[in-house]
Amino acid sequence: MNKAETTASIWRQPAQVWAVAFASVVAFMGIGLVDPILPAIADSLAATPTETELLFTSYLLVTGLAMLVTSWISSRIGAKATLMIGLALIIVFALASALSGSVDAIIGFRAGWGLGNALFISTALATIVGSASGGSGAAIVLYEAALGLGIAIGPLLGGLLGEVSWRGPFFGVVVLMAIAFIAVLTLLRGPAEKREPVPFSAPFKALGRPALAILAVAALFYNIGFFVLLAFSPFPLGFGAMGIGLTFFGWGVALAITSIWVAPWMMRRMSRTAIILTVLTLLAADLVAAGFVAETAPALVTFIIIGGLLLGVMNTVLTEAVMEATDLPRSVASSAYSAVRFIGGAMAPPIAALLWHAFNSTVPYLFAAASVLIATLTVFLGRKVLARIDDEPADALTEDAEAITVGDAG
Repeated sequence: MNKAETTASIWRQPAQVWAVAFASVVAFMGIGLVDPILPAIADSLAATPTETELLFTSYLLVTGLAMLVTSWISSRIGAKATLMIGLALIIVFALASALSGSVDAIIGFRAGWGLGNALFISTALATIVGSASGGSGAAIVLYEAALGLGIAIGPLLGGLLGEVSWRGPFFGVVVLMAIAFIAVLTLLRGPAEKREPVPFSAPFKALGRPALAILAVAALFYNIGFFVLLAFSPFPLGFGAMGIGLTFFGWGVALAITSIWVAPWMMRRMSRTAIILTVLTLLAADLVAAGFVAETAPALVTFIIIGGLLLGVMNTVLTEAVMEATDLPRSVASSAYSAVRFIGGAMAPPIAALLWHAFNSTVPYLFAAASVLIATLTVFLGRKVLARIDDEPADALTEDAEAITVGDAG
């Protein structure tokens, strides 16, 4: 199917595809939803910035660890049941977060939210691909559009509802996820699934493959840069909830544009390793610049948006690289890689807050830049092992995006 046919067919989808796509948008909104309300939570619940940043850590750490077992679970109970359990857990823990009276409680409930998110997002793309009309190309474009839309809308909705109360964004997720739950429950129908159980040990063994291990380590350090930019920046910006929401809405739109359109364009013209090395170097430079202007809000906003453009390219290209690095089943490679990557995202926010408290607002960005340079060096030193990722034609793009999830958006 050529590109024009793929674009035309994306909008002609059965109801069950739209149900899962809508739920995917809401799930991806959870990444940046709490961003605009971090300072408000800190003020309202008398929490330190480090404690508040643990809202990201608990969510991302549990999401990453759960990714190691989601393929094992879904291969036994089926995709629809996995989706429904994931959505239900998100609803329960988002409501519990909204009703909480302490930051410690919200940190715990965000961990439960992360478990639900892992179950849902690890199954959503496979479900869309299996149900979509127009081939896998249309399905992947639709899924990437849902990812980009969710990442962009999350901070904006968080800002709008956060102006009313820090509890508002959590209640908003409950309502939207309840709608998504009903839509998936009633619309996701089809023939009985053919289940092929995945061994529990598969993702752990996958990390023993040198190429996948190199990419996973690089992604861990890259994700430190990603989440310092996303989760720490609301504090030095000094904006209210709406200002932070608008800033990261722009960041999310930038990320979505480059992820969906710019990254594929680059992969038709450059090798994947060349793109990774180039963009990681530019990202490190962007983070250094952000650090030196951290006390000047307009300049910091500019470098946050530029960072979004670079992150969008990295997310898609890293995903492509992981899918081509080994001959493992894509679900296994994806879960192993995502688990390691999310650990980097989980570490970054509290470390950034501690560095800010100990030094100043510049140092966390320099720490993020150093982490990104370690990721760059990892790929550079392992480029011979990664030769396989440059052998596949770039037009294989549509088949290989299974790992584009929250962690790839982060």
